[in-house]
Amino acid sequence: MIETLVKNPLLLLFIVASMGYLIGAIKIKGSSLGVAAVLFTGLAFGAIDDRLQIPEVITLLGLILFVYSIGLSSGPAFFKSYQKNGFRDFIFIMSMLLFSGLVAISIFWMFGLSAATITGVYCGGTTNTPALAGVIDHITNSKHPDGKFLTDQAVIGYSLSYPMGVLGGIFSILIMERVLKIDYKKERQALRKEYPISEKLSSATLKVTNRTIAGTTIRDLHKNNDLPVVFSRIIKGEKTSLINWDTELEYGDIVMIVGDSDDLLLAIELLGEKTRTNLEYDRNQFDVRRIFVSDPKVVGHRLASLHVEKKYNAVISRIRRGDVEMIATPETVLELGDRLRFIARRKDLKALSKFFGDSYTASSKVNLFSFGLGIGIGLILGTIEFSIGPGFSFKLGYAGGPLIVGLLLGALRRTGPVVWTLPYSANITLQQIGLILLLAGIGVTSGSSFISSLSLDSVWIFMASIIISMLTGIAILLIGYRLVKLPFSLLMGMVSNQPAILDFALSKSGNRIPEFGYTMMFPIAAIMKILIAQLMFIILMG
Repeated sequence: MIETLVKNPLLLLFIVASMGYLIGAIKIKGSSLGVAAVLFTGLAFGAIDDRLQIPEVITLLGLILFVYSIGLSSGPAFFKSYQKNGFRDFIFIMSMLLFSGLVAISIFWMFGLSAATITGVYCGGTTNTPALAGVIDHITNSKHPDGKFLTDQAVIGYSLSYPMGVLGGIFSILIMERVLKIDYKKERQALRKEYPISEKLSSATLKVTNRTIAGTTIRDLHKNNDLPVVFSRIIKGEKTSLINWDTELEYGDIVMIVGDSDDLLLAIELLGEKTRTNLEYDRNQFDVRRIFVSDPKVVGHRLASLHVEKKYNAVISRIRRGDVEMIATPETVLELGDRLRFIARRKDLKALSKFFGDSYTASSKVNLFSFGLGIGIGLILGTIEFSIGPGFSFKLGYAGGPLIVGLLLGALRRTGPVVWTLPYSANITLQQIGLILLLAGIGVTSGSSFISSLSLDSVWIFMASIIISMLTGIAILLIGYRLVKLPFSLLMGMVSNQPAILDFALSKSGNRIPEFGYTMMFPIAAIMKILIAQLMFIILMG
């Protein structure tokens, strides 16, 4: 069997990937390793026989696919998150990232670990695989005579510290929520207007009984009250019609609204009272249909710029992107694979389907021209050497270059006829495939060195990683909450540098706010940790 795997590295790759993914799905007390288990499975196979190898090009391909797809999906939220209090949040995040690096350097002097080992411990303690890949890339490009030995030490430090990095993040959340006495329910109520935290929308039908809003248009109602709901249908007398921005509400009107349950209650309290009349099932004049966004011509455009309400007698009540439902607003930017819920006349539904594409197959395809071009630009950026002072230079490499370009192109969404973004489902798939290829390749290549290094010294690596992760997590939560005045739920997302920690944070908060913190932190952290890890290695080696 071993001889077969030695001669067939692709067979070895898929065996490691499948077994690792299966092990990663096993949950112990609600937590699991997830895709990271592929790395440990690879280490186990590599330890069996040092002849077992996966071609380096496969590992690099996995890294590129992973970081580029992450960049594309995070780009819009990354830049948007810094529009409000951007400088303050940026300085805070940068300070915390530099703090984690200083903690690692302090441990280097205290525990007497090698430069390569502590760099790997830093990457593992902060659960940042691209940072490790960046260090390995730097070692390879520098053509150091002990390159293989240094690479093995970095990977060993990463492998031993990764589980501790996950546990450290979780422990820091548990400790600080008790110290700071966090009330998640109260925090959610205070933040629900600022963050779209609902994953499932509902609808309600109400009767307008508040005479003070008689004659008020929907446009003015939104402007004066900031209601995050969608008004879809209205009954005036005996006539049912769709609502637009110029529709005037009158006493006795029956109105159907869509939104989060808490927002619906506020709208009902403002306008009148809930009624048993259910317009959702009334399809005598208007029908309801979900339409896929698959035509590239509408992708990357704001709903307001498409002038749907002027061309058709239709209302978009909600949008489903992946597993999340959201309110359709004029500022919503469409992405491939979005499912729009229309209320419209039957004769308009066919035209609307044609206008937006409405093809599941087309909405799932990857545009290989824009995808390949974007990665190509990222690889070129990664080869550029940046100099910082005499005798010191670095490259973004295969990790940093595609990530930065992915962020920029993801924020642009499109350039003329070229759509840079990927369908939601395709992006998730590419992230998974890329990460599996990367972890399997790194694990198998370093397996034999990993086993031979296990000794009592490994205890120091475990201690170092838990110190780095916990001190960083506690600093983010304490300073961010007390001094910077950021919501604790948002800060939990910033601490969540690994999917298992994010899942834990989501379960603790009971809402999606940690995801926004994760989006704010992850892109800049991924870039900075790549740079910090390489700088740390170069400085400590010198």
